Amino acid sequence: MPRVKKETVKMLKIKLVKSPITYAQNQKDTLKALGLTKMQKEVIKPDNAPIRGMIKTVAHLVSVEEA
Repeated sequence: MPRVKKETVKMLKIKLVKSPITYAQNQKDTLKALGLTKMQKEVIKPDNAPIRGMIKTVAHLVSVEEA
């Protein structure tokens, strides 16, 4: 039986750097879904298409770097 090479999943560190108070409700909901509820909070999420789409929605409120 051949060995299967396990791929490592790239991760993203996402940090809320700007307040979402005056922004649309869908952007607030997106931040909540990402787990960003307070200023300067950081979360680590897998680098995949759905997460990238969420980041694109709130790109002006967050900073992103590879973890």
